[in-house]
Amino acid sequence: MTDNLLTALEAKLDQLIQLVERQQKENQQLREKEGEWARERARLIEKNELARTRVEAMITRLKSLEQEG
Repeated sequence: MTDNLLTALEAKLDQLIQLVERQQKENQQLREKEGEWARERARLIEKNELARTRVEAMITRLKSLEQEG
């Protein structure tokens, strides 16, 4: 191989290495974001469940007041 071909090959390899490193970094960031979204989703589900339970309790109390009165 000539020096020019070796230099071109080295440049391509450097580009590929940089691309792989960028992809790895992006994948890591996406995994972290996915974890954040999963935690947020769990928190919202819990909040929703608490609200539903409280609303059901209020409805039950209102029905019992209605039956008393």
